[in-house]
Amino acid sequence: MESRQLFDAETSTYTYLVWDAKTREAALIDSVDTQIDRDLQIISELGLDLKYTLETHIHADHITASGKIREKLGSKAVVHRNSGSDCADILVVDGDSIALGNQQIHILETPGHTDTCISYSIDGVVFTGDALLIRGCGRTDFQAGDAATLYDSIHHKLFSLPDTTIVYPGHDYRGFCCSTIGEEKSHNPRLGNNRPKQEFVNLMNSLDLDPPKKITEAVPGNLECGLKQG
Repeated sequence: MESRQLFDAETSTYTYLVWDAKTREAALIDSVDTQIDRDLQIISELGLDLKYTLETHIHADHITASGKIREKLGSKAVVHRNSGSDCADILVVDGDSIALGNQQIHILETPGHTDTCISYSIDGVVFTGDALLIRGCGRTDFQAGDAATLYDSIHHKLFSLPDTTIVYPGHDYRGFCCSTIGEEKSHNPRLGNNRPKQEFVNLMNSLDLDPPKKITEAVPGNLECGLKQG
């Protein structure tokens, strides 16, 4: 499996383009509507056949480009079944898999940041969205978030993967691009070193964070695959 990591500076969002080297079938994870020209360009330059746009959750800080890309390339939009999205082509749950050429993308439910969060595991790599970040994790104070649920998702689903599994997060705000499961188990200040669950819950519940700037437009926009906004 080949991949490219792309970045949106305004929202510190990572978008990932992954593809099967033999068949050229590709998927785009967590697209951003303002970066559609960039993404279409690299897909064309690399000669890829985009089959899917995958969302790790219903985002509150940016609007997806999945609907617009589908109109141009015929790709299928994939989100978690909990999203309630009528625009998606495929609604997935834990244990599902998506064929991409000769590869399989495995679906891991990892709720807690929101109740629509999923991670995508493929070929020794896991794309964790906003659940597990590099030396951090997603907030749990909106969109049916829950700190105890996030703790269980990370410890039971993500930390059960091999330590060598590469972690690609949905965001980074400090200049990191990737990590490994082993690193996060040892060095994540919120979750590593077997931090007790109640300590994590207390920490997350004590955070006093401003709402994402685009939440009022992003959440309804993403439920419509970015095709209807406002």
